[in-house]
Amino acid sequence: MKIIVLNKGITPTKTYNLDVSGWTKALLSVCLIGLPLGLGVALGAMINSGNSAIEVTENDNAQEWQEALAQQQEEIDQSKREAEAQLAAMTLRVAELQARLQRIDAVGERLTQAAKLDAGEFNFNEVPALGGPEEFSESINFEPPTFMTVLDEISAQIDNREMQLNTLEILMSDRQIQDDTFLAGRPIKKGWMSSRYGRRTDPFNGKLAWHKGVDFAGKENAEIIAVAGGVITWSGERYGYGNMVEVTHGSGMATRYAHNKENLVKVGEVVKKGQTLALMGSSGRSTGPHVHFEVYKNGRPVDPASYIHRTPRK
Repeated sequence: MKIIVLNKGITPTKTYNLDVSGWTKALLSVCLIGLPLGLGVALGAMINSGNSAIEVTENDNAQEWQEALAQQQEEIDQSKREAEAQLAAMTLRVAELQARLQRIDAVGERLTQAAKLDAGEFNFNEVPALGGPEEFSESINFEPPTFMTVLDEISAQIDNREMQLNTLEILMSDRQIQDDTFLAGRPIKKGWMSSRYGRRTDPFNGKLAWHKGVDFAGKENAEIIAVAGGVITWSGERYGYGNMVEVTHGSGMATRYAHNKENLVKVGEVVKKGQTLALMGSSGRSTGPHVHFEVYKNGRPVDPASYIHRTPRK
């Protein structure tokens, strides 16, 4: 076998003559053929190893992405649940405030009626009128309040107004009760005083007697009215009085209306000032249609004249 070695430059080419036997040729052939094959196998193994590494890396990235997406979805679901809970809480709070405003409006309407205000003077069904020029202050840094903060402020204002209105209602009610139980005026709408309080001649036997009330004569079936509000403590026949109605007004005061033709109220009934109690008649010890009117203070009869001529409260 001849081997020729080529050199660059001016160095001469060298030639080598090898005496190669049969087994040596076989060995060289295997080396020359096996070397490329080995290199190919090694290169293929390297390529396969790289592809496997790429596949592992891609699988790891896909799993990380899936885990990140799952975490983000959980955070979104949690935020949604919290938002729904806050919305439900705000809805309940607004409903509560609306109910309290309705109660305040009802109290205001009652006070308006009790105070006898003119129609439209103070209307709780309308939004209060507001106005004024628009002004700005540069020194104030505006920060919008949160919705719950606004609701809390409104709730505090409602608490304050509700307390004030309730207190005012109690005072107005007390005043109304006092006005209604204030004894004043005559127990009839039409008629005239026929007998006064004190000593007089008895119309049946002509003897001197003590008259514990005053008499108002009038037409039969004329209306007999309460001189003050109170509770009926007697309604029926009573010796010497005929058909009688007794009204207790509180504070130790009571009034009696006697000789009625017919009583129109029952025991335990609450009556108002000016309400019709009975119809004028001549029952009992009477000489004609009239009403015998008595005023009692702490269980003792007093002269009704001071109450009859009282100026009614308005």
